[in-house]
Amino acid sequence: MIEKLQENYGHLLEKDLISELNQVGIYKKIPENFQLIEIGQYIKSMPLLISGAIKILREDHDGNELLLYFLEKGDTCAMTLTCCLGQTKSEIRAISENETELIMIPIEKMELWSAKYKSWRNFVFKSYHDRLNEMLETIDNIAFLKMDARLLKYLNDKSKINNSNTIHNTHQEIAYELNTSRVVISRLLKKLETLNKIELHRNHIILKEL
Repeated sequence: MIEKLQENYGHLLEKDLISELNQVGIYKKIPENFQLIEIGQYIKSMPLLISGAIKILREDHDGNELLLYFLEKGDTCAMTLTCCLGQTKSEIRAISENETELIMIPIEKMELWSAKYKSWRNFVFKSYHDRLNEMLETIDNIAFLKMDARLLKYLNDKSKINNSNTIHNTHQEIAYELNTSRVVISRLLKKLETLNKIELHRNHIILKEL
């Protein structure tokens, strides 16, 4: 595990901190669509991503979901950090977008390392900053972009995350993550196909413009 930590976090964190991470961290390899965090649960450890991607979702009172952002290699989740440090219930759902490797860090180390290691403090602050910017981008997309533009951006983001121009999501799954209806998504996908931006197939979508 020490090799994976050094490869992904060695340029960010002190050598002694990497050593501590190796001692207390728990390595996990999780499959696609695995639920890591559920809304309302207490979080007892924080993930550091080694490979793969995790999508972070919010849910309204009617059970409708909205995709907030993706976590990728070298990331952690600021909202998870907040719950860990404040010992509050999670307000987000975290699901693996694809097969993902991560190292789970126990919450009791969070505050200790913040006082002990400058690199950890910087890493935490940068995580807050990056995730805040991503959430602001999500808000801007909802407020200022039409649904067809949001859909195309979503497909491009999915393509980059999975390093493939083929999207293996149903129209209903896309509708859930964009907080709209399947009928709307199906209509807009057909429009994008007419514009020669995508190809629609029975079980997948191919992006023609990245």
